[in-house]
Amino acid sequence: MGGWAKPTTHMSIDRQFGWMWAQACELLDRADRMQRQFVRYVGPSADAAVWEPPVDIQETPEGLQFVFALPGVNPEHIDISLEPNALTVRAIRPARLGSSNSVVRRMEIPHGHFVRRIALAGARFRLGDTRYLNGCLEVRLVRAGDNRGQE
Repeated sequence: MGGWAKPTTHMSIDRQFGWMWAQACELLDRADRMQRQFVRYVGPSADAAVWEPPVDIQETPEGLQFVFALPGVNPEHIDISLEPNALTVRAIRPARLGSSNSVVRRMEIPHGHFVRRIALAGARFRLGDTRYLNGCLEVRLVRAGDNRGQE
């Protein structure tokens, strides 16, 4: 009977799941950023960590390279320790407040004491080159027994 075509109100399965996947990934990324942004209470002591800096980690044939985002941290006050199963970076980023008559409208950059501990599994490492450049701490771990990276 030459009737009207039945309207379809649903998206194709591919488009629907593609949209849902993109939204899920966006929510996970947002949750991860919020987790790092907010202060975490980890204990009553004066040196308790209150934030974790973000880090990029790359593996090379020689070992591992880490880049920690540490804007405003004095490089002389950064402590790097390597244990058999973890790399730990700790320091304090002081709050940078304006004059006594200013009003803080937004403070998004974390401040205070931080500790970032990265678990290491598998190969044994030794501390290679480290440098602080443009607000980032670069740390290189060299696989034990590899003599490259020792200047």
